Amino acid sequence: MTRDVAAVREGTPYREIVDILASRQVSAVPVIDDFDHVLGVVSEADLLRKIETEGRPETRRVFESRRRRAARVKAGARVARDLMSTPAVTTMAHTLIPAAARLMDAEQVKRLPVINDLGRLVGIVTRSDLLKVHLRPDADIRHDVVEGVLHRVMAVRDGTVRVETHDGIVTLTGELDLCSATRTAVRLAQAVPGVVAVEDRLSFQYDDTALAHLTQGGA
Repeated sequence: MTRDVAAVREGTPYREIVDILASRQVSAVPVIDDFDHVLGVVSEADLLRKIETEGRPETRRVFESRRRRAARVKAGARVARDLMSTPAVTTMAHTLIPAAARLMDAEQVKRLPVINDLGRLVGIVTRSDLLKVHLRPDADIRHDVVEGVLHRVMAVRDGTVRVETHDGIVTLTGELDLCSATRTAVRLAQAVPGVVAVEDRLSFQYDDTALAHLTQGGA
């Protein structure tokens, strides 16, 4: 995430918001209160409402949809309070990258203000930030899989599993004691930042998953 966040207050004028977006080369800014709590987000799309309606007489329909009413209000807005989209979709600083990506997709947003346990703004993460993780060098990815997954988490002896990484694709080759262990190794490797896919070439000595299915079936 980006920690040096350009943010505005509820009373920040339209023109000042435009200046901030242009000078900081960002497409949106969070709107915060005096305690740095995120109230909403003002994006380029919100600001463009004024330009889209420029020169047109204001018209109101008897049965006006919520979306149209919001667009009309933003077109006449002068400060962030009336321009922002609210409530803001936020994420926590400890949220995993895949979870943040799923949240962006589900909410159809391009960025997520990041808050701490007190609900205060500490950063912002964008789609491009999430994509940058796949620029990690293969050597760094391999190190995390070997040291972080196999050695530290699973306590697999050195040399038991061979790990190869190319263009973010991790290949695991070797033999473990249990079938469940091979599945765990693949699942944890997939969660390592920068991993595009995992090629599972692991074998096992004992299929403990089959015993689990039999136990469940006999219960």
